[in-house]
Amino acid sequence: MSRAMQCQSCLPWGSWMQLQRSLSRSRGPRSVHVCAASVPGELGSDLEPSSWHFPFSCRGYVSYQQGSGENSVQPSSSHHRQSQLRNVASSAAIKKHQKSLSAWFSHQPNEERQFGPSFSLDAVHVDPVIRESSLEEVLKPSPDLTIQEQLQQPCRQVISLHNLFDVDACGRQVRNVVLYGTVGTGKSTLIKKMVVDWCHGRLPRFELVIPFSCEDLSHSHAPISLRRLITKKYQHLRDVVPTLGTSNLKVLFILNGLERLNLDFRLAGTELCCDPNEPVPPSAIVVNLLRKYLLPEASIIVTTRPSAVRRIPAKYVGRYAEICGFSDTNLQKLYFQMRLSQPGCGGEGSGGGSSAEQENLVEMLSRNLERHNQITAACFLPSYCWLVCTTLHFLYFTRTVPPSQTLTGIYTSFLRLNFSGEVLDSTDPNNISMMKYVAKTVGKLAYEGVMSRKTCFSEDDLQQCFEVAMKTESELNLLEVFRSDVFRFFLSPCVQPGKEHTFVFTIPAMQEYLAALYVVLGEKKTLAQRVGKELSEVIGRVSEDVAVVVNIISKVLPLRFLPVLFNLLKIFPRYFSRLSGKERDAIAHTMAEELFKEEDYYNDDVLDQINSSILGVEGPMRHPDEAPDDEVFELFPIFMGGILSRRNRAILEQLGCSIKNLAAFEIAKAMKKTVIRKGHKGLPPSELMDYFFFLHEFQNERFAAEAVRSLRTISLASVKMTPLKCSVLASVMGTTCHQVEELNLTSCNLDSSSLRTLFPVLLRCKALHLQLNSLGSDACKEIRDLLLHDKCVVSSLRLANNPVGEQGAAFLAEALARNRSLTQLSLLHTALGDGGADTIARHLAQNRHLRELNLGYNSLTDAAALRVVEVAKTHPALDKVHLYFNDISEDGKRALHSLRTERDGVRALVFLTVGTDVSDYWSHILSVVQRNLPFWDRERVRQHLALLLRDLESSRSQTANPWRKAKFLRVESEVKKMLGKLQDGTL
Repeated sequence: MSRAMQCQSCLPWGSWMQLQRSLSRSRGPRSVHVCAASVPGELGSDLEPSSWHFPFSCRGYVSYQQGSGENSVQPSSSHHRQSQLRNVASSAAIKKHQKSLSAWFSHQPNEERQFGPSFSLDAVHVDPVIRESSLEEVLKPSPDLTIQEQLQQPCRQVISLHNLFDVDACGRQVRNVVLYGTVGTGKSTLIKKMVVDWCHGRLPRFELVIPFSCEDLSHSHAPISLRRLITKKYQHLRDVVPTLGTSNLKVLFILNGLERLNLDFRLAGTELCCDPNEPVPPSAIVVNLLRKYLLPEASIIVTTRPSAVRRIPAKYVGRYAEICGFSDTNLQKLYFQMRLSQPGCGGEGSGGGSSAEQENLVEMLSRNLERHNQITAACFLPSYCWLVCTTLHFLYFTRTVPPSQTLTGIYTSFLRLNFSGEVLDSTDPNNISMMKYVAKTVGKLAYEGVMSRKTCFSEDDLQQCFEVAMKTESELNLLEVFRSDVFRFFLSPCVQPGKEHTFVFTIPAMQEYLAALYVVLGEKKTLAQRVGKELSEVIGRVSEDVAVVVNIISKVLPLRFLPVLFNLLKIFPRYFSRLSGKERDAIAHTMAEELFKEEDYYNDDVLDQINSSILGVEGPMRHPDEAPDDEVFELFPIFMGGILSRRNRAILEQLGCSIKNLAAFEIAKAMKKTVIRKGHKGLPPSELMDYFFFLHEFQNERFAAEAVRSLRTISLASVKMTPLKCSVLASVMGTTCHQVEELNLTSCNLDSSSLRTLFPVLLRCKALHLQLNSLGSDACKEIRDLLLHDKCVVSSLRLANNPVGEQGAAFLAEALARNRSLTQLSLLHTALGDGGADTIARHLAQNRHLRELNLGYNSLTDAAALRVVEVAKTHPALDKVHLYFNDISEDGKRALHSLRTERDGVRALVFLTVGTDVSDYWSHILSVVQRNLPFWDRERVRQHLALLLRDLESSRSQTANPWRKAKFLRVESEVKKMLGKLQDGTL
């Protein structure tokens, strides 16, 4: 172990606040992409290498031409022509190299493609701040700065990527540069941008750039020469490689991810080598390049994590540079502006509406960043900026939900982009997966926080989770590496006043994700369970070998006790398998308990909670002395279900977090006893939406079908049904084909596209509540198609308080004429007017099944109301027409009063009276008024209530029946009470 490493491992652990001090060092702008850029395998392998002729020396030419004076100049001319040919060949090879590198490094990972092809590296890249540093700063913690102080303090010693090889402060030319940063700062993306810039001529300092992935090099230990290594990776450079070291070609080697290589700079460990043709191990090539013993004129840039910076002796490094991230909120705003304003961000078919929504998102996000909330601290890391944009894209621009697109999938893919193939310490012989280590340690902290309902963690909390199990030197070294490279990716100092000395998860939802991963991986075990599992596996393996021996011995010796002993050995694995089954039941029980917590019943649904955590909550800020709301962890059980999906398990397998198919099957089996059973009871709308979202994240169609088959009544009233939520509801309900008795989507912000998405679900609903949704004529066109569908079973349709209008009424009337399922239609307060009522009356004559029609509060005059009633008289089924709160005169009132159900076949509900008696429907009319008053014109309602009161008083004076007078007085008192509350503003 080097002296520097020994010093690092001996750093005092008395105070975890050293971590907080170390955070301030790297709080500057970072790269915007977090996807790791692998170096290509054999780029241009389809290109045939051209032949290369080594030049003769000048002495050889002169000696050969001595006999002919007239030809003495021929060698020089021939050499000049060959040099020109070589230059042309080299130039062509380099251009091919640039083209191949550009295609490779501009390639987007799968996670990026969900944003559309318009998101190229050049289109959305924001350069992070790079700060010139030193080895001493890596080893020594920086001053203790809060997040606000870091935001206000300008970053010193800033240097651009293209100036990294400028002369240093002493005037010496810099050849070797070490560029370091913690996980998520975008080192690989910055290198990708550098390579793409060179390919497009924006890095003229270098004539040739050769990138290598240290991860790729670490897998090969066979001796190979530098020239062979280059041509193996980039076949078309065969014409250029022989000139390396013999020409003035300005070459830049890029070594990405140096922490993956174990380098030994001692002469006893790595011999000197200056011959690019000599085969040596790849690590020896890297060491001699950095020593400047091999190709001393070449420039080298190395990217690495902070813990590996000290592996290169300082005498071989010309400049240290640290990626500091987006410490300036203006850089964060610029990134979000570029990313969220791209034309392809709004999804397919996005128009002006989506463009306005994109601008609104950017504006809300900018305001939240200016408040210096926790999201501002999170966006120091460019990788989290990517996660924020991806989540917003998922929340706002998802029109249809493919099976692979889930919130859990976004977080799992985000971790793959940052931790794929990463081991915590390459010098450790166990090669522990970085993500596995995080799941065990940070996952434990996250889980304990969820269980105790807290998000802020003290130094003692951190010590309990990270230090309590430290027993060996190896474990302590791993923890040191974790502190240096990974800690700040997940935890950052809290920005809330009074809590500056505590830590919170950088992104709140990440706490719930890691807690879910900790539970599903089975890390939440007692000591007896851990020992029992290991002992069971050992005995299980031994029992197989014993079985063979017992069978042989029993044939030779009649020892009856041997089979008995063998069976006893088998008992323990069988017994432990039952305990494992209990563990699966416990996971399912935890999931059910957290999913259906009654104290969370009346919170916003989880998707709205995520939206608020990113965009903030508009309105006055909370006073510092005001008691905070209780912490909510409703994403925790949803992430548990999402992690169990096949796709996420496959990604986690790549990260070293294995969840076996059998374990997932047993947990799903146990969930049927808990989750589905609890889901049968009535849930509030927001909780029911969370339940649907859980089923979507779980990605198990059979399980979802069994869960929703028993849901006959679905109420999502007042849940803001975004396109994503509509897609989730349609996807989950699409797993079955059963009929739904009632679907309540009142006040859900629906529009025509929402109805189009929900069309298959709406077909199967008998009672459909669509009140208060701003559904206009376009939506009515969708409803017409719904009612005319041959599989439509809708019998009751409520469209009250929607701007249907006359044009919308035409679509509904067309559907009414040919529909055979509808029996109740409510068009209360839908701005029909006389024109809309006339249209409905004309088509109503062709209908044979409607029983009740509500046209109240539509500004109908006498003529329109009487036309509707005349048609209703001849209708074979219609027996009730609601016409209250319309502009009907006294003459119209008398004409409608004369209707009798037994004679005319229809009853018109217009007033609270029927002649000299109180209407049987007076309470219904008043309840409708009281229920809809928040959405109606209060002055007009007051006028209508005054008219109803006068009508009641007039009718009471015309009757001598004391029983009827008492009924009138009762109704009058209710109307007066409502008028009084209306005038006082208490109704």
